[in-house]
Amino acid sequence: MTSQFNKMQTLKRRFFAMRNGLLADQMRRAGSKFRIIFGLNVIQLNEIAADYGHDREFARTLWENTATRESMLLAPMLWRPEDFTRDEVMALCSSIPEPEVADMVCHRLLKNRDDAADIATLLTASEQPLLRYTAMRLSLPLIGNRLPAETALAMADAELAAQNPLTASLAAMVKSEAEFFLDEE
Repeated sequence: MTSQFNKMQTLKRRFFAMRNGLLADQMRRAGSKFRIIFGLNVIQLNEIAADYGHDREFARTLWENTATRESMLLAPMLWRPEDFTRDEVMALCSSIPEPEVADMVCHRLLKNRDDAADIATLLTASEQPLLRYTAMRLSLPLIGNRLPAETALAMADAELAAQNPLTASLAAMVKSEAEFFLDEE
């Protein structure tokens, strides 16, 4: 028996079945820019991603569905780090609409790239606070491993000097982590 729904319709029905209206309403009141919020959590999205597996084209379709929070959060779970050139990564980062999506892109996609430290450094130079937020988020798991602690500390200090409320707490975490690694040396 074949389904009467295409892949996206099937997924949206699943989102709807798993929705958390209280969380969705709370996110709307907090100022989320998404028009459609189902209120799914990361555990639920991980479960869905496991069912779909790697699917570059479907991930692209989800990413282009910028009105729906869960679509943009699920897309990075379906991509592989090697699905992108450096220029494509920079374009992807430029299209991130909110910090929550930046967190997912960094955690599920970018931190596993061989050039993750270089990407973080490039993003740090942006005039856009959300791209600098992405740089700080990407830097955290790389410090002391693929990103020298001295470089991370300089990035964090520069961001703290900018006094941007979006990036301040994350930059403070990067600074603390970098100082920890420097103290260990």
